[in-house]
Amino acid sequence: MKEAGREGSGLGEALFEDLDFPSDDRALLSDSSTPIATLQGEVTWRRPQEICQSPALFPDNITLAHAKQGLLGDCWFLCACSFLLKNRYLLNKVLPPDQPLWGDSRYRGSFQFCFWKLGHWTEVTIDDRLPCINSTPCFSRCHSPAAFWVALLEKAYAKLHGSYERLWAGQVSEALVDLSGGLAERWSLGETEEEQRPEQDSDQVRRRRLDLNLLCSVKEECAVSCSTQSSPGGASELGQYHALTVMEWLDVKTLSGSKQLLLRIRNPWGRCCWGGAWIGSGAGWSSVDPALASDLQARVAEGEFWLDETEFLSQFDEVTVGYPISDEGHLKSIYTGSPLTHYHQLAGRWMEGHSAGGSRNCSSYGSNPKFWLKVCERGEVLVSLLQHRKWRKTENCTQTLLEDSKNTKHQHYQAIALHMWKVEKRRFNLSRMLNKPPCVSTYCHAYEREVVLHQQLEPGFYLLIPSTYQPGAEARFLIRGFSSSPTSLSALKSPAPSLPSTTDGEWETCYFQGSWVEGRTAGGSRNFLSHWQNPCFPFTVCDESAVTPGVNVRITLHQSRPDTDLHPIGFHVYKLSEGESQQTLPRDEDPAASCVPHCFTQDVLLACCLSPGAYTIVPSTYRPDCSASFTLSLARRIHRKVVKSQERLGRAIEEISHISVMQS
Repeated sequence: MKEAGREGSGLGEALFEDLDFPSDDRALLSDSSTPIATLQGEVTWRRPQEICQSPALFPDNITLAHAKQGLLGDCWFLCACSFLLKNRYLLNKVLPPDQPLWGDSRYRGSFQFCFWKLGHWTEVTIDDRLPCINSTPCFSRCHSPAAFWVALLEKAYAKLHGSYERLWAGQVSEALVDLSGGLAERWSLGETEEEQRPEQDSDQVRRRRLDLNLLCSVKEECAVSCSTQSSPGGASELGQYHALTVMEWLDVKTLSGSKQLLLRIRNPWGRCCWGGAWIGSGAGWSSVDPALASDLQARVAEGEFWLDETEFLSQFDEVTVGYPISDEGHLKSIYTGSPLTHYHQLAGRWMEGHSAGGSRNCSSYGSNPKFWLKVCERGEVLVSLLQHRKWRKTENCTQTLLEDSKNTKHQHYQAIALHMWKVEKRRFNLSRMLNKPPCVSTYCHAYEREVVLHQQLEPGFYLLIPSTYQPGAEARFLIRGFSSSPTSLSALKSPAPSLPSTTDGEWETCYFQGSWVEGRTAGGSRNFLSHWQNPCFPFTVCDESAVTPGVNVRITLHQSRPDTDLHPIGFHVYKLSEGESQQTLPRDEDPAASCVPHCFTQDVLLACCLSPGAYTIVPSTYRPDCSASFTLSLARRIHRKVVKSQERLGRAIEEISHISVMQS
């Protein structure tokens, strides 16, 4: 982050200008694919003190602190922002208190925010220049024109994503997790026919049906929003894909003695978009006591309205529920209200030809990553599978969402699921286990960023297998475990796999054992002069390996360390000239292939096409003097249809013997 000078308002002080998120079209747009592309050239950037006389973060009236949507289609994010107003712990986490404000002598025009991203809280610093049209903020703002916490939070979230345009359309559940570090679930309000469909019909998302009674114990603490994905009759102004906040719900007794569920809804647009029986002096109010009717009507703020359960179910498609967070920062169950005080997370990855085995319909399912969940005492357990969003580089080198030409509807994510089996002993037959039904699962694979399973579990060991629907689909992911009783989470150790599949031609694979020893063979990455102290593993690519175009070498590096204490690892492949050895290889020689950057993971994999010749592999940790043992798997394509087992074994023994001599 850099600072650029600019005179403050009469103070002669330089105000911060964020050069990493500049106040121009680069901050507004990514690919000009949304309606805000028409704002190019129309937007000016102003600080709050240039917009009103007495700016503040929050108004005195908390009702006026709620978000009012502008020209940006980020209703999903604004619904999640409402959650912060009812949870002081999270508000202080996302917007750290005691930052210098306008009028303070310490004010320098910058603000810090924190968002939860892929397992960690990430700090985002912005300047307070806001996009305006005719001196008025053109995107989200508070109902109070002098309060700016929403506009600044929106800008920080846009910076986290790369631009304001990236916030156009999204899921409330994702924003809730980003603002809390917790969990959110989506409940269906529609028909449940898809719930009876078999697993292979995995384009269908099986979600829990709405049951607000489940939320009684956390009613005042959880976040609830509703959304429409079509054009309902009564709420026709909403159009498609709009999210609203459920402010409260309660059972009222009618004059006839029956109960009626009423829900108060807030529209981020800041205006009422509903003409049902409970709007204004609608017919619904005549069915309840006049004093109660008057009290409920008085609760309605700008952009809010009441509707009954029948109207609610007919007009909206789904509800999103955000889990409460306690004052101590613990997740609370929406099912029991119990604090889930034990938390674990582990990162993982699906890699084609290695650990992307696909769904349970595929014979390769067992190659998916596997995790142990140890439950020490009976208790409530929630396990989530969160995948990273897919990105790609565009021609102008800016990052944009990866588009799948075959399925643009689900371009952001893979279809994922999580299954769990109870295991009586830690030594078991995997094939036999996978033929049994899981004790709990997320049912169908879903094109979601995160899927969650919930269960009361007895003490013991449980096998967790995350999977994509399609075999070979690659993605990184995070496994998270929340529980009311002590648990532990660890990756299931397995030997380095033989990467090539039988459908990928003939391959031969060799395995080498090695170690990085502090002060001897732990030389670190190429950034350090000691890099060449690392172990070296020579190999040869024969002419026959290059006959068939495409990948002809696959290398996997596996470190033998616990998941909680991994080193960042990677490797380089150097080509040796004729008569040259790794000892005489020029130290400024560029690698022929590399598996970098170094990653905190158990395995790293490189598949490449190498021309015939002699090579050496140099595996390393990122920093020198990081000790660990490792296994290197080298697979080479061979052109022959049949290779005698004696010849293959002989070559492997010869190479391993060579390596042992080198390292001794």
